[in-house]
Amino acid sequence: MLIVEVHATSHVGRVRKGNEDNYLLLDVPTCEAVTSPQDDTDGTSVESRRYEVTERGVVLAVSDGMGGALAGEVASQLAVDTVSSRFNEPPDGGPTPGSTPDWLVAKLYEATLYANYLIHQQGRSDAQYQGMGATFTGMGISPDSVDLIQVGDSRAYLIRNGKIFQITKDQSLVQQLIDANQITEEEAETHALRNVILQALGAQNEIFPVAARLRPRRGDTILLCSDGLSNKVGGLDLQQIVSENGEDLSEACRELVREANARGGEDNITVVIAKLSGDALTESSDDELELVVLDIANIHDTAEVETGELRF
Repeated sequence: MLIVEVHATSHVGRVRKGNEDNYLLLDVPTCEAVTSPQDDTDGTSVESRRYEVTERGVVLAVSDGMGGALAGEVASQLAVDTVSSRFNEPPDGGPTPGSTPDWLVAKLYEATLYANYLIHQQGRSDAQYQGMGATFTGMGISPDSVDLIQVGDSRAYLIRNGKIFQITKDQSLVQQLIDANQITEEEAETHALRNVILQALGAQNEIFPVAARLRPRRGDTILLCSDGLSNKVGGLDLQQIVSENGEDLSEACRELVREANARGGEDNITVVIAKLSGDALTESSDDELELVVLDIANIHDTAEVETGELRF
């Protein structure tokens, strides 16, 4: 049995008037979904869940809205609600839930595309929501794999054997400049265009989510967050705060929010922490980490997954 202990919180920060972030905790077999409250201003409210993971899986996600006024809040809420509702709908002729090893990531990918369609359409049809969008970093956990879907610059980190790894890559302009060796990571932190992202749900008619797969190991801790946290608290500090709080991951969520606010808190702050345990998992070696990039471009026709390896 694979057990996932999840803790999540979202905070408005110290500067913004409203919270445009959101998160999703979805137990697929029961269709029980939790999204983040928009009125937690003291940073003490943490949602905690414990899931026994079946073949149908568990979905966790963070979405960071953008667009001004209420548009960003609407976009992120629509993103998590749409993804949740797509898992609750009966199969439309494709694989049935849990019927193939790749069912969960295929469904999460399709739900992400549909969320993009709905947000884009609402932005076009309603003037007050014109130009709205949202990042989306989703994670599907099944007994044999942890699958990631990435649109934008919300992040996923893995803490394993006392080390932290960023397991998503920002779809941002500064990341593109880093990859092209035009700027350094240090220069990116203060770059004038550091907030420009290259993909967002709803911003374009067509998007190209990046999908990747991680083999879970006993004791893995995975952290999803919006850039309100990652822009303020670096990876080593994230790992230290989580480790210092030991088994109390709800307090780790609170401490991460407090630290981001102490360092300025200019943006909304959202964090989801998931710890994996259970006899179904094997122990990891000290340096073991293999992230596999998934090619699911033909998902609507075949729901088949082709793989290419990306090693850390």
